Amino acid sequence: MKRILMAGAMALTAVAAPLRAETPETLVTVLTAPEPQTQLMAMVLTMQAAKQGVTPHILLCGPAGDLALKAAPETATAGQPPKGMSPQGLMQAIMKEPGARVEVCAIYLPGKGADASVLLDGVGVAQPPAMAGAIIAEGARVLSF
Repeated sequence: MKRILMAGAMALTAVAAPLRAETPETLVTVLTAPEPQTQLMAMVLTMQAAKQGVTPHILLCGPAGDLALKAAPETATAGQPPKGMSPQGLMQAIMKEPGARVEVCAIYLPGKGADASVLLDGVGVAQPPAMAGAIIAEGARVLSF
């Protein structure tokens, strides 16, 4: 019986080993939530992943796209407890991380009746084929809020 249990445990280990998630190379954070607390938490987790060596790629859509505006609403710029950091402020810190990218959805600016001149320096406009490629890339993990 002991041999059977050992053989079973070894078989499970052999099957489970390839299924273990490896550390991703890229974290694609898709943020659409309008709530400042949710936006900030998305940035906190993205920054923590960056600090652990993962390249951050942030896609801002819908109300979350406002984080990318030069003239962002107060909900994007007001400090949140407990450390007084704002969603936009932390996003800008993430932008300084190696390889980091921040983009708004391709339909965000047309939906606002605006062009890329309203965006913070360094924020791009996502192209759907490239963004889809980033999401499905081997070595990528997607986090959505």
